[in-house]
Amino acid sequence: MQYWDRLSMKFPLNMNYDFTKLEHKIEIKFKDRTLLKNVFIHRSYLNEHKHFELPSNEKLEFLGDSVLSIATSIYLYHNYPTLQEGDYTDIKSSIVRTESLAEVAKNLELGTYLFLSKGEEKGHGRSKINILADVFEALIAAIFIDQGFETAYDFINKYLFKDKLKTIIENGLYLSPKSRLQEITQAQFKKLPDYVLTHEIGPEHKKLFHVTVSINSKKYGDGVGKSKKQAEERAAQNTLEILTK
Repeated sequence: MQYWDRLSMKFPLNMNYDFTKLEHKIEIKFKDRTLLKNVFIHRSYLNEHKHFELPSNEKLEFLGDSVLSIATSIYLYHNYPTLQEGDYTDIKSSIVRTESLAEVAKNLELGTYLFLSKGEEKGHGRSKINILADVFEALIAAIFIDQGFETAYDFINKYLFKDKLKTIIENGLYLSPKSRLQEITQAQFKKLPDYVLTHEIGPEHKKLFHVTVSINSKKYGDGVGKSKKQAEERAAQNTLEILTK
């Protein structure tokens, strides 16, 4: 007997917490509703409910992250066979970033089902992007355990890949700000951007670097970072926003 089956027998779902609306929305009816409930148990809730029947959703989140990673790799391999391995890596990082996952979680209203501590409730935990991203990955894991990989893959495709991934790839949004800026400046100015380190502040172990982007001797965006590379990327991003207004 599977772990989740044993857990379901030991701890029946509190039916006052109704997930029917969510199941209807995602068009997946769970065999094990205790598993579905576990998706929404934030660790903060257990700090105030020491003897609660379920663990936090952290293990599910860990598994969901892995399922999401392999699903993304499969999708890219089959749908974009001409791209290079480096492109796959950059695209994957772009689509599975915390903000993207949190956006889907918000659209599915996953925050409304969370079990949170009083502190997290007061701190607007239901709308925090880290918590929402984690609960989305936990839901992926629960679908995988309950329904299998194909259903989990279809769910990810429907809510995360569809339209969004196409937009990211066709517009080169997976590229780093420096790479994107280089393409734009070559097209518009026939020249590469210059990154000028203007100054550094702070002690050696806590130094901040200030960088300015210059194109044809004209200054554009500035960036600050804990490394020159980070400062350059931020300066490039700020320059992109200026050039694309």
